[in-house]
Amino acid sequence: MTVEEILQGESKDLEFKEKLPEDSKKYMKTIVAFSNGEGGRLIIGATDDREVVGVDPTTVFTVIDKITNAISDSCEPLIIPDIAPQAVGDRTVIVVEIYAGRQKPYYLKSLGMDKGTFIRTAGSTRLADRPFIREMYYEYENRSFDNVVNKDIDITDADVKSFCEDMKKEAQCNCLNAKDAEKVKTPTRNNLITWGILKEDNGVIRPTYAYYYLRGMDGVMSQIQCAVFKGKTRGIFIDKREYEGNLWDQVEQAYQFVLRNIHLGARIKGIHRQDVYELPPESIRELIINAVVNCSFLQESRVQVAIYDNRLEISSPGGLMPGVTIEKMKEGFSKVRNRGIANAFVYMNLIEQWGSGIPKILAQTREYGLPEVEFIDMGIALRVNMYRVLPKGSEQTIKANDKCKRQTIKANDNAAPRTIKEEAVLSYLAETGRAKTADVAKILGLSTDRTRVILASMAKRNMIVAEGANRNRIYRFLQTIN
Repeated sequence: MTVEEILQGESKDLEFKEKLPEDSKKYMKTIVAFSNGEGGRLIIGATDDREVVGVDPTTVFTVIDKITNAISDSCEPLIIPDIAPQAVGDRTVIVVEIYAGRQKPYYLKSLGMDKGTFIRTAGSTRLADRPFIREMYYEYENRSFDNVVNKDIDITDADVKSFCEDMKKEAQCNCLNAKDAEKVKTPTRNNLITWGILKEDNGVIRPTYAYYYLRGMDGVMSQIQCAVFKGKTRGIFIDKREYEGNLWDQVEQAYQFVLRNIHLGARIKGIHRQDVYELPPESIRELIINAVVNCSFLQESRVQVAIYDNRLEISSPGGLMPGVTIEKMKEGFSKVRNRGIANAFVYMNLIEQWGSGIPKILAQTREYGLPEVEFIDMGIALRVNMYRVLPKGSEQTIKANDKCKRQTIKANDNAAPRTIKEEAVLSYLAETGRAKTADVAKILGLSTDRTRVILASMAKRNMIVAEGANRNRIYRFLQTIN
């Protein structure tokens, strides 16, 4: 403990006491909270105002014995502290080091588990609620709540088949090209058991909570809430949506909601016009997926996506997993709360590589010239802020189409966001220059009739150019002339 550390003040893992309180409960709550978290230090001999007053040198070891006995007598399970005197300048303080416990939850015997379990949030100690206590049990047993059998619902072979087919369709939609989509195999019942989505219970196949939430069967807790607010606070709603259904569909709907409500500009690269969102779309999707995969379904809240004038805010109930810090997360350290859901998302190509998401987001925001993404550990939730910075000169004038008609593209254009299939079409045409309907249909893995509808819609919205008539029609990438 140094003077510099003390001057930084109390935090999630540091608390000061000017002197040892007579009532041990006043500091035992903090001891328990440190054990239920990532550990911490209690400093006796420093005030809340960061002043080092010290402890009377003649009573140091008497105080240490009192603390040791109080911890032994008051806490359950047993907490073993590391307590020692330390010189800070010309004063002596007592440092009580508490390590992260391995037998959570820890609580005060006299208050019982429900009223005696405490956790640390920022620089304060608070009572843990029952869902949080349950979360600690799963952590102690190295289990994931979503892998637990849900005994309230049954599942048939037809349900399993339908679920596997729906997952395959989603996996194919998220492939980079048609060749990769053709290689996607339909998951089997054994795959679902391995992933923790199903479990064999006394010879009977039962669904786990992973299946329950992936299918959106609860109707409430798995919903993603989205909203747009006027200004920088949650004062006035402009728009609000609550999505339900398959969890992967909700991710897509929340993602599209954000794209509809942020600014879209344009830039010219070579001879092509490129639509550019003010925030990196890939990072937006990654943040939403991360919030869902690490959401605590035991909490009485849901994943929330909020758009303000100055930022995109995504909140996920449950906070950081044990052993995970914001610094480690930025370096690619990954620990998943919902393993069954995560396994399903990996199969469906929604998650590329464990731990790569956050470093990629940080890199993309730097490329966009945006402020660094802000991660806030609220104890009971993790909040992420991606700040919006409108580009200077958000208006560009270009000549478009063969008629060289001048068009003005503004950052607040209300153009509809592109779908995954439209993105695939644009990428393909950017490479080939032009293509027939049948060529595009092969890339998308769709029928020619369905592909023709998509291409016609894109041409109508000036995303691509249609040349010729009927079955001889050719579509080409929209070129611009400087």
